[in-house]
This record gives sequence, structure tokens and C-alpha cells, in this order.
Amino acid sequence: DIDECDGSPCKDDQYCLNTDGSFSCKVCDATCVGCTGEGSDKCKTCASGYIKEDEKCTDINECNLPEKVCIRENEDCVNTKGSYKCVCSEGFEEKDGTCIPI
Repeated sequence: DIDECDGSPCKDDQYCLNTDGSFSCKVCDATCVGCTGEGSDKCKTCASGYIKEDEKCTDINECNLPEKVCIRENEDCVNTKGSYKCVCSEGFEEKDGTCIPI
């Protein structure tokens, strides 16, 4: 068997998997920018919103950062995979860019 993966035949967001007499290109984990294999522990670098922790790319909880990311009055931060969103607190609704009482 020739290791076709030696020539890096896959795209930047894929890794090469050598098989008997052939190869296949597999998509990198969503937490990666480039990878050498399957999973968040094989990332070349972490995608935006992720940080390398214990050799894996893990989600950054922007809501726990020292500097507040949601700065409007009566607004809460909700962490999402690789990002966050700002939503009006319970009992408030968004109107014209501010959170007003319901």
C-alpha cells in the first residue's frame, strides 16, 4: 500500500485518511482551523471563539470574561458554541436597540 496522504492531497479544512490501496479526505472538527486528524485534539489552530485547553480546542465562554460583552442595560449574555449572543433579561423586550420592560 502506498501512503497517498504523504503528498497532502486534501483541502486545508480536511485531513487525509490512508486506506488500503486508496485514501479519503475527512472534514476537520468544527473547532479547528486545519487539522492533522479527527477530533478537537488534532487541530493545527483553534477556530475563532475557541481556545486550546488540555490539548483540545474548547469553547470560550465570552459571558465569563472580565470585560463585559453585553453592555446594554437589562441585557444578559448567553454563551453559544464558538460565540455568544446578547438577549434582553427576563421581563424585558428589545425595542429600537434597547431592552424595555414588557
